[in-house]
Amino acid sequence: MARDSQAALVALNRFGLGARGGASGDFLNAASDPRGFVKAELARPNGVLLEVPGLQSTPALGKAVFDYQFEIQQARDAAAKQAAPATEGQPPPDAKAQRRNLSLNSIAMDMAPKEPSKEPPPNPPENPNAAMAPAEAMRPNAPKPPPAPLNIIQKTFRAEALARLQRAVMADCGFTERLVVFWSNHFCISANKGGPARMWAGSFEREAIRPHVLGRFGDMLKAVEQHPAMLFFLDNQQSLGPDSRAGKNRNRGLNENLAREILELHTLGVGGGYSQADVTSLANIITGWTYAGRLGQLGAPGSFVFNANAHQPGAQRVMGKIYDAPDVRQGEAVLADIARHPSTAKFIATKFARHFVADDPPPALVARLADVFTRTDGDLKALATALVDSDDAWKAPLSKMRSPYEFLVAAGRLLAQIPNDPGRYLGGLNALGQPLWSPAGPNGFPDTNAAWAAPEGIKLRLDISAQIASRLADGVDPRDLLELVAADAASSETRKTIERAESRQQALALLLMSPEFQRR
Repeated sequence: MARDSQAALVALNRFGLGARGGASGDFLNAASDPRGFVKAELARPNGVLLEVPGLQSTPALGKAVFDYQFEIQQARDAAAKQAAPATEGQPPPDAKAQRRNLSLNSIAMDMAPKEPSKEPPPNPPENPNAAMAPAEAMRPNAPKPPPAPLNIIQKTFRAEALARLQRAVMADCGFTERLVVFWSNHFCISANKGGPARMWAGSFEREAIRPHVLGRFGDMLKAVEQHPAMLFFLDNQQSLGPDSRAGKNRNRGLNENLAREILELHTLGVGGGYSQADVTSLANIITGWTYAGRLGQLGAPGSFVFNANAHQPGAQRVMGKIYDAPDVRQGEAVLADIARHPSTAKFIATKFARHFVADDPPPALVARLADVFTRTDGDLKALATALVDSDDAWKAPLSKMRSPYEFLVAAGRLLAQIPNDPGRYLGGLNALGQPLWSPAGPNGFPDTNAAWAAPEGIKLRLDISAQIASRLADGVDPRDLLELVAADAASSETRKTIERAESRQQALALLLMSPEFQRR
């Protein structure tokens, strides 16, 4: 039974998101058929989609955010006009006008989306009153200010976050959700970019990642690079071909951000055989890849469009091949070719194995995954199946630390806490250094033990585990939960530690910090 329990632990932790409390069949099902338990979700491709009432398409969200930003600007302009000093010969504004000026300033400030700092504040307070001045907060019977209303960008982000978290906590095994997180981080954007980025973070994942997680890599690549969120994140809407009509008329030129990241981070990888000349050529090819703005002159606001006036005319050479299509097909042809390049197969296979198995994955496993990727023309379901079918993926010890997202979701699953408000999760992710959809750069969040196993990070996890235990320990028995987490695969040290705990609260916190729970 111990051997079956170890396989179940691998199935639930390495490939899934952890056992669910209240679903004692998880561990038994995983133990009876570990590979079948993991692969069951691959047979339900529509189960990867996230279709939740109220979540809107990127164009609909684009129109909403463009209109919102326009209203903000109008309020700011009006406030600035009212605040301007009276010119000579004109009477000063009366008291009514001054009050109107203050009102407009207040409106503008309330409506303005706040730019998040590069260093997210640790654990933003759930209670808005926590932001009160200390002296005011300590005064007996001090009036509590009402919470500030959420603007449309904040509401949208929280709704998207809640949908993603609920799906992760409720999923059977969680393998396909792990795949979504992997590909979303591979093709990452950052909600901290400002503008419409925060509005589009969730719809980007729903539209460009999820439909292709069990499809073809080439299709995902095209969907990602043509999505308005990616175009905005890497500034391609600002890129103009030097010899294009717009390039000749405006004081702006080529932007290579998107082209460089396509080659370096999305496909071939560093050392994948491309040169700076290839980056520049690809940047020229994808000029004109943009999205329609508020006025909808090129298409529905917030939708991908090809602007011929911004496109660099003429043929371009990328990786030794000439591409001469006169329109959007020129860039699509490049993407299709580099999606099939041997360097892309090796880069993706290595990163895939590193995420699921080990920081230094077995070379034989990487070679097998690269071969499957090549033979199947980038079939990502076949890639995931090959990973689960590989003995190397099951034999390797559970040595990788769960990321903050995986840790918090696993805790929610174990304690059967389906979120109805994303605040605690978002605060925890901020505190642990993995704010949702907001990596520091286009290379995404790190995927190594060194990133998440630092002493300060472990201390923060312990603090959060203690907070979780203080709220929920009275309703659970940590010894029973240990059976859901690891059963016979739990070490004697972990069992003794939990049994000797001074309270249920302490026992639960220790369980959440145990190797059986933290490692995957």
